[in-house]
Order: sequence, then structure tokens, then C-alpha cells
Amino acid sequence: MASNHSRISPRWLRLRHRAEYVVVRFFLCVIQALSLKQCQQLAYFLGWLASEVLKIRDGITQKNLLHAFPEATEKQRRKLSRQMWRHLILLVFEIAQLQRKVRETTWRRYVRLKNVRVLMEAMIADRAVVIGSAHFGNFELAGYVLGLFGFPTYSVARKLDNPYLDAWLNEFRGKKGQRMIPKKGGAEQIAEVLSNNGTMALLADQHAGPKGCWVDFFGRPASAHKAVAVFTISHDAPLIVGYAQRLSERALDYELCVTHVIDPRSGGDEVSNVRKLTQFYTDCWEEIIRGAPEQYWWLHDRWREPPQRTVQKRAA
Repeated sequence: MASNHSRISPRWLRLRHRAEYVVVRFFLCVIQALSLKQCQQLAYFLGWLASEVLKIRDGITQKNLLHAFPEATEKQRRKLSRQMWRHLILLVFEIAQLQRKVRETTWRRYVRLKNVRVLMEAMIADRAVVIGSAHFGNFELAGYVLGLFGFPTYSVARKLDNPYLDAWLNEFRGKKGQRMIPKKGGAEQIAEVLSNNGTMALLADQHAGPKGCWVDFFGRPASAHKAVAVFTISHDAPLIVGYAQRLSERALDYELCVTHVIDPRSGGDEVSNVRKLTQFYTDCWEEIIRGAPEQYWWLHDRWREPPQRTVQKRAA
């Protein structure tokens, strides 16, 4: 069946993309005109609206929370859902405010650093570095702050369908040294970055399909992308696990922290193969998420039924 885009003439598609771009930029201008306090108040209301009235992706969210926290009551799970939506909406508002608020002379007002020396040392050493991140806290802020400190990173992302929004987002990220590699067809570019001792930052917590690396995540089988472990082992690159975690309900109040460094040169069992390393950093993220579950994206369809051959192999 033909896609919706294929039924629209190129001229009208360009007009639609431009209209979408204007609407998004207008919305961001409105957000940028607000104070951080007003952003916080608006996010509080919109989070309630998304969770309790519109119930956006409520079925998958509640299912995930039930599996992850079976001991929680329904009231507690609903509260977590509201808190998650407030966090996500405020995160969008914060990203709109980043370049105006967080600068070389002001970042200390908004970000506290914890155990990041090991990350800085790894990034100035003559080695490639892999940062294993997740949809937790404000991962966009983390990349922005590293760029602000003079440490450029490369990330993999799917191109947006709207070319005007895609170009604008890449320009926004690139102003402080965040460079994007397209998800489709970017393998050679990724290999070049790591071969030249660059830093790859990868979001590694989404479903990777039946051919992914099946690991345990919150006590359930989950398919994880193999790229993080493969890049770490094949390029002799330290794997850094860390987060930018919200510290309060205030807008732009974060802690940037490194929790684990896994070095292939350590000879540890966790770096002996791809599956063990994938399980290890997945365990790291489960520990982080349990500390602040309202900051994780529970709306992802992260857990799905593994193929029968995977079930049999894991049971053997």
C-alpha cells in the first residue's frame, strides 16, 4: 500500500512541511518567551492533561509500570504516569530554553557535576569512547553540556520526515558540538569516528527487534541493540554509563553523573562477549531508573515476546 506521502504531490508536501516548521518554531518562540517558573507550571498542567484526560499511550505505560513494579498500587502507578508526563513535557520546554539559559558562564546555576572527571579523562585520552545512554532524565542536556565544555560527541538518530525541522534540529545540536549521524546508512561514518578516537553517544534502551541481543531488563526479556557492546569491544573503547537526572520539580535543575566505566582492557567477564556486556550495561540502567522511575520513558513498547528459538536458547 502506498504511503500517505506518496499520494501527495511534491509541491503540496513541501508546503505542508513548511507549515509544520512554522507552527513548531512559533510554539518554541512562545515557550522561550516564558520564564522557567512558567514553564514548570505549564508542564505540570499539560502532564496531568496527557496522563489523566487524554491518556496518551496509557495502556502500554500502565502495562510497563505493572511489570516493572508489581508491588506498587494502581494509585502509585497512576502517580508515576503523571510524573513521567510532567517530566517529558518540561524536558521539551527546557530544550527550547537551553541556549538562552545554559552558557559557559551560567551552567553552574542549572547543572551539578558528579564523578565526571573519569569521563573527561577518557575523552581527552588517545582512545575512542562509547557513551551508553537511555531515555532517562534529560539526555539532550547531557550532550549539550559536554559540547559546552569543549567535548564534541556524535550520536545516531533517524532523520525527521520534515526536512526543515530535521535541518533546524541538527543545527541546534551542532552549535555546541553535537554531531548527528543518520541511523540509516551511517555505519561507515560511525566506524570512521571511532577509528579516529571520537566519542559516540548512543541511546541504547529501545526495542531492537527479534534479531537483537535478548537480555533481562526489570526481570523480563528485552531485545537490546548490539551496537553499544560491539563498538566497545571491537574498537577497544571505554564504555561510559551516566545520566543527567532531574534533582527537583524546578526547570533546569540537574545532576550530570557518571555511574560506571567499563574498559575492555580490564579483562573482566562483563567484556568477554557482546551479550555479557549488553546485559551488564542494561543492569546499570535498571539500577539508575529504579532510583528515579518518573524520569524514564515508560511509554516505549520496550518489552515484547521473544522468538521461540530465543526462549529455547535461554532455557537451555
